Amino acid sequence: MKKSIGKVLILASGFCMILTEAVNAAEVSYISDVIYGRKDGMALTYDVLQPENANGAAIVFMMSGGWYSSWGAPETRANQFADMLEAGFTMIPVYHGSAPLYKVPDAYSDVDMAVRHIKANADTYQIDSHRIGLTGGSAGGHLSLMVGLNSDSGKADARNPVMQQDNTVATIVAYFPPVDFRSDQAEAQGIINEVEQDELMQRFPALDYDEAMIPMMSPITHVDSNDPPVLLIHGDADPLVHVTHSHAMLATLKKFDVPSELIVISGGKHGFGGENAKIANAARLAWFEKHLNQ
Repeated sequence: MKKSIGKVLILASGFCMILTEAVNAAEVSYISDVIYGRKDGMALTYDVLQPENANGAAIVFMMSGGWYSSWGAPETRANQFADMLEAGFTMIPVYHGSAPLYKVPDAYSDVDMAVRHIKANADTYQIDSHRIGLTGGSAGGHLSLMVGLNSDSGKADARNPVMQQDNTVATIVAYFPPVDFRSDQAEAQGIINEVEQDELMQRFPALDYDEAMIPMMSPITHVDSNDPPVLLIHGDADPLVHVTHSHAMLATLKKFDVPSELIVISGGKHGFGGENAKIANAARLAWFEKHLNQ
């Protein structure tokens, strides 16, 4: 984004979520470091965590905070995803190229390709390509919405065969996601926080990208009547991504008759802990059970 943008939303560099009770490592099998693409000589990867009681549905988790993707061992992720694994969902944490080297459009491009790669290899992972959900928090929520709301049937003219695969998903759950980076719209809706431009770029270098791409990188601009069901979960005391982001997204989803809900957690900040995390995680699991177990 260029210096002409005087005000812009700020995001947390990460988010905190309560870990559910650890699952027994023997009950989960792992496919580690699946390479879904390469750039600048580096591999882009995801892991596949399959519970013993796998139900054939998968949840793709966008590992992103401030568009920085922190790797974690699959065994560690199994603890983080314990509730969803125990419910029978195959969990797929996706990693993308991180800030400061890579920007928001780069992160989106990476996870978009990852979802296509996962669908192309659904049989290998013993999952139904029509029963895939997306989730994440903060930047991860933004990326989940970007992929899920801007889906297509595949890019037939793409040189990379992975990109010829469709990227449609069955549902999305986004925690405290930024949804609109357009300054005029964000100001009108009251969904931006004012900070000094230099401070913003220091804290969140992924936001320093071509101004012309801002509308494209705003999930709210991609909503249409063909979108999958969306659950938004946001705290009303979030100092970084104001809760009105989710209110604005919900209103737009409703306008296009997309099945959608917003859960506002009283006193919830940017990152849920304690009882707030339990509320959010229970709602997320219930949503996936409703929309993926069909």
